[in-house]
Amino acid sequence: MKTKYIVLPLLCLSTAMAAQESKHHHSEDSTDVFFRHLQLNELTVTGVTGDTKLKHATSPVSIVTPQMIRATPSTNIIDAISHQPGVSQLSTGGSISKPVIRGLGYNRVVVISEGVRQEGQQWGDEHGVEVDGSSVGSVEILKGPASLMYGSDAMAGVVILHAQPTLAEGETRANVSSEYQTNNGLFGYNLSIAGNQQGFVWDAHYSDKMAHAYKNKYDGYVPGSQFRERAGRLMLGLNKDWGHSRITWVAYHLTPSIVEGERDEVTGELECNTDNVKTYGKSLPFQQVKHYKAVWDNSINLSSGYLKAIVGYQQNRRQEFEESADDYELFFKLHTLTYDLRYVTKEFCGWKLSTGIGGMYQKSGNEGEEYLIPDYRLFDFGIYSTATKSLGDRWTLNGGLRYDHRRLHGDALEEDGKERFVDFSRHFNGLTGSVGAVCNVDDHFNVRLNLARGFRTPNMSELASNGVHEGSIRYEEGNRQLKAEYSLQADLGLDFSSRYVSAQLALFANRIDNYIFTHRVPKVMKPGYLTFVYTQGDARLLGFEAGVDFHPVHSVHFSNSFSYVDAQLMNASADMKYLPFTPAPKWTSELKWELFHHSHTTINHQHTTDAAHRSLFNNLYLAVGVDCYFRQSHIYSADATETVTPGYALFNLSAGTDIQIKGKKIAELYITADNLLDKAYQNHLSRLKYADENRVTGRQGVFNMGRNITFKVVVPVRL
Repeated sequence: MKTKYIVLPLLCLSTAMAAQESKHHHSEDSTDVFFRHLQLNELTVTGVTGDTKLKHATSPVSIVTPQMIRATPSTNIIDAISHQPGVSQLSTGGSISKPVIRGLGYNRVVVISEGVRQEGQQWGDEHGVEVDGSSVGSVEILKGPASLMYGSDAMAGVVILHAQPTLAEGETRANVSSEYQTNNGLFGYNLSIAGNQQGFVWDAHYSDKMAHAYKNKYDGYVPGSQFRERAGRLMLGLNKDWGHSRITWVAYHLTPSIVEGERDEVTGELECNTDNVKTYGKSLPFQQVKHYKAVWDNSINLSSGYLKAIVGYQQNRRQEFEESADDYELFFKLHTLTYDLRYVTKEFCGWKLSTGIGGMYQKSGNEGEEYLIPDYRLFDFGIYSTATKSLGDRWTLNGGLRYDHRRLHGDALEEDGKERFVDFSRHFNGLTGSVGAVCNVDDHFNVRLNLARGFRTPNMSELASNGVHEGSIRYEEGNRQLKAEYSLQADLGLDFSSRYVSAQLALFANRIDNYIFTHRVPKVMKPGYLTFVYTQGDARLLGFEAGVDFHPVHSVHFSNSFSYVDAQLMNASADMKYLPFTPAPKWTSELKWELFHHSHTTINHQHTTDAAHRSLFNNLYLAVGVDCYFRQSHIYSADATETVTPGYALFNLSAGTDIQIKGKKIAELYITADNLLDKAYQNHLSRLKYADENRVTGRQGVFNMGRNITFKVVVPVRL
């Protein structure tokens, strides 16, 4: 089942809803959700200006609920949320995905996991997000500049990955789940146990996932697309009347092989470095990514509000093996310390205020034989304040200001008597803010308007790269004179809901000064590689997301969404007019039929209905959907940087149900068939699209995954 478009205030089921679900042990169908949207408006989102009720939020927010994550087949968490309108993924094979929000990605999107920024050398094309998807409870997606709360890099938006909520007092629960995918043989399982006894809370989680090479109709099996992922998480803490204090440890290991896309000139087949293309083992070249995290999260309740303090330490170890599985050529080691101290008041006289300070310290070192960026240190801090004012029952105003300072220092390096990197420092200062309003016209119609200024400093790759970037198959040169990016974005949102139809429209206009991108130059720095240098110019982005859901009868839903972004460089020639890697226009549609649903079923059999006792199935649904990606001809064509991508449509079928005995749920079962017609296609944001040409067929690059059927079972255990 594909995730639906969920926009304020209609279907936003944040972590508060996840907690409510954990208490009641059942989920309501979407028809009930539409009919009771006023109650959902009272839920709270955490990623806007402090904790904010949905009906008061002025900036666009989408939520992916726990049930949606469980029901959506994917190979990683970014893949799972990429079906949301306005959200895409820059992918490399099956295991590596980077979020793209409204046409902007890389260091312009901040990912929050366990309450802190996820930092893992995310500037690289083939550097994904080091988070175990099975440990994620729900996801908040902020679209548009969010520098006010998150500082530099949150120019495109923020992806907040929430863990499972803590259980209610006296509960202990375990969970076992497993899945299998037919195309790449993906097999995964995860085990978890959590509890709350007299305010002492804990949550332990372990997962393991492996996949061999995927296949499609044109390429057959794609060598190098196999991967192995293992992760563990442990949380211990106290929940008391005074607040909470929790410590979380996370370990994440990913071993993805690298798709090189080299072909036999006679047969056109992809060359393979292993005897068995369906092996689950690694094959050269491959990466070894290890990410460790420790987070201390505290919240203290005060008479006038609450004080929140969170400190996190992360270590990212990224190795690349090319010639031997025992000797790495490239090795980045990154240490990151983050901190955030925030005070949020209770509402008084219609006002709610928050203020805080946050920042991070980073140290990155090269421990391999090859170099791309220098060793560097980064220090930044920001101070911010926000205010929300309610004017009666209809109007809410909010806004705020933030000041940021960031300092980067790159170390010199001499190699074979030649200067590879010079010693340099850069300082950046940024003043950002936002102002917005929402008008609850009546119980069915809302209007939202927001104006925000974003800020992003150049990263070390953009400033000082000097070497071969194997993942991009090119030589990269940085530019130490780059300026910081600034954006000004306006958002207008219209939301309508009734018992039988729901519709949303979100429009945006974004102007970015000093937009940073790579440009090809004719000089050859290393034979066999094209040379690209970082430059910048002014850009503007216009677009919208629209969604409508018809539900004329209780059990049938027909949902549609469309997203579009037009991203252009200003004052540029025709072949350099459009920003590179802009997602193609996307339309998704799903017809869903809910066959059996007992919305008042509980685990306590004394309160279940007779029908629930007799039925083996609950929340049973069938769905048919289509994902239509239109032709993308708005490309950065200079020096063949990008090529036009034809349009295509993918048809999908899905079904799911709860299995229950005497009203007690014993399992959840999901079956999904993606790309049912086995369409051969290339997503415009797939980096494999630019691999070697098949000289036999004339087709360029490697194609995406073909037909894939996923089976998933989730077994809850109440202890």
